[in-house]
Amino acid sequence: MRTVSTRAADLELAIRLADAADAITTARFRARDLVVERKPDRTPVTDADVAVEDAVRALLANDRPDDAVAGEERGGAVGAGRAWVLDPIDGTKNFLRGLPVWATLIALVEDGVPVVGVVSAPALGRRWWASSGSGAFTLDAAGERRISTSGVTDLSDAYLSTTHLSSWVEHHSREAYLRLADAVWENRAFGDFWQHCLVAEGAIDLAAEAVVNPWDVAPFQVLVTEAGGTFTDLTGVAAFDRGSVLTSNGHLHAAALELLGR
Repeated sequence: MRTVSTRAADLELAIRLADAADAITTARFRARDLVVERKPDRTPVTDADVAVEDAVRALLANDRPDDAVAGEERGGAVGAGRAWVLDPIDGTKNFLRGLPVWATLIALVEDGVPVVGVVSAPALGRRWWASSGSGAFTLDAAGERRISTSGVTDLSDAYLSTTHLSSWVEHHSREAYLRLADAVWENRAFGDFWQHCLVAEGAIDLAAEAVVNPWDVAPFQVLVTEAGGTFTDLTGVAAFDRGSVLTSNGHLHAAALELLGR
């Protein structure tokens, strides 16, 4: 079992990794010479994505040489023991179009469970972080503060977000998502990392995605739960590597899962 002091050191390292990532991403954001390529799945990747992951991997090789690393651009696997899970730029489509809603995602996973998570969105001037047993926090223009999920208890009063509606057609059920959307007070598509951070800080109440990769959501398992909420896949399993995700304030989780059933 990791000691509290070691966990604090892991969080401190994760924040240093985020600082290094921010230095690269902010320098390349809206750069006229940004290099954009397409991966085999047709998703875009920029030179900044690769540069961030390489820089973070180099720092981890120095500071945590015995830990595994799994990242979106360079691969790797999460197994038993410790592994760092990286998404160098979550929201690459926004990044390459000059939209400020993108972030670097960093998680430390121990024996399959995320225990440290950092989400850094420098173009928004925002950062969120959490570690197991120590709460969830954010930093913005108003300063640093502890965050918690909302107290909304009825779906008819809830605020819901997703990423891309058409993904529900291919990967789950568009009708199921629309059932949930019809049941809530308001719905939007804030998308990607931002919606789960908004759940953690209580600004919205539910965020659902029909398809995700492990690196897309690993930090949110610890961030949302430390904020008092609930993190599962669309079948109710509390794991970041199941291919889908529902985050909530906890009060609404069971009702949302029922409506999202196929």
